Amino acid sequence: MGIYEELQARGLIAQVTDEKEIRELINNGGAKFYIGFDPTADSLHVGHFMALCLMKRLQLAGNTPIVLLGGGTGHVGDPSGRSDLRKMLDAEQINHNVQCFMKQMSRFIDFDKALVVDNKDWLLNLNYVEFLRDVGPHFSVNNMLRAECYKQRMERGLSFLEFNYMIMQAYDFYYLNQHYGCNMQFGGDDQWSNMLAGTELIRKKTGKDAYAMTITLLLNSEGKKMGKTANGAVWLDENKTTPFEFFQYWRNIEDADVIKCFKLLTFLPLDKINEIESWDDSRINEKKEILAYELTKLVHGEEKANQVLEAARSLFAGTGSDENMPSFEYEGSEKELGVIDILVVSGLCTSKSEARRLIEQGGVSVDGNKVSSVNEVINITEPRKIKKGKKVFLKFIKK
Repeated sequence: MGIYEELQARGLIAQVTDEKEIRELINNGGAKFYIGFDPTADSLHVGHFMALCLMKRLQLAGNTPIVLLGGGTGHVGDPSGRSDLRKMLDAEQINHNVQCFMKQMSRFIDFDKALVVDNKDWLLNLNYVEFLRDVGPHFSVNNMLRAECYKQRMERGLSFLEFNYMIMQAYDFYYLNQHYGCNMQFGGDDQWSNMLAGTELIRKKTGKDAYAMTITLLLNSEGKKMGKTANGAVWLDENKTTPFEFFQYWRNIEDADVIKCFKLLTFLPLDKINEIESWDDSRINEKKEILAYELTKLVHGEEKANQVLEAARSLFAGTGSDENMPSFEYEGSEKELGVIDILVVSGLCTSKSEARRLIEQGGVSVDGNKVSSVNEVINITEPRKIKKGKKVFLKFIKK
């Protein structure tokens, strides 16, 4: 099985421009491909996980990655998948975020056998009028407005700033093609329109072909993007999402999503994943533990993965330290809070009605004692260990 066939078997491939050519290129190690990462925050998150794993898989198969850091496009912001304008970042913030990305990417990519470039090196020096005359004639506004990334924003309002994003991304592909021999672009399926624009620009300006392939978006069984919690994104930076919290996120995903995540995100062989899939439903928690361990090891290293695995097992058994337990800092002035309020403000429950139902069903404990009344009030001057259901732990701390 070649790498292309493995990507298919794992369910990673969404759309391709030229299947025969792409299959041949990546199976023979002939792809010099790029994936772009706009530094819109100071950490990568689970939404980037798929792209990083794909880059690692392709590099292991002998292909050459080009990591494109969006120091230039980060000044604009990609409208794809968004209902509002991205927060505008200054150059200092963008440069800081780029450095944070590089540190996290090093766990996935062998930089000795990859190229790392930043599109600020060419985009920020462009002469606007010259750029318009050079690139503008190759874009049809009618076609651009039909692109999904723009259509979904038309009713709410699409700024001219964001409208330029597709042209900038296409120009990136053209620039990398001309200066680094880049022949392929990979990205999430929501980038399809932007990627096609790049292949078209290269064809129109050079008469040569370049290729694009999108990968499946990481969605749960309900069709919603994974990597979100009540408290926000699941980050790859351990200072924003601790290794324990990261482990617990995957440990607590829905049963229906487990095997899909094994295939999309782990580097376990497919025959091993098929074996795990064949296990009886009574072993679902074992499946989730293996998944959480493998992904934590990939992002945070084997030593920390072993530590959080041991901590999680001991917590579930009621014998462990709370050192690695996720925590929530409460900034209110009260010395006491109702359990319902604790569950809601900490993000463990999304509403008071949900918190009330959970308590009535016997699903909440504080410091190891089951909460029996929805009216129970807790002294919060000392940290309290909250347990929701059988698997979710939180240390509630008054700041």
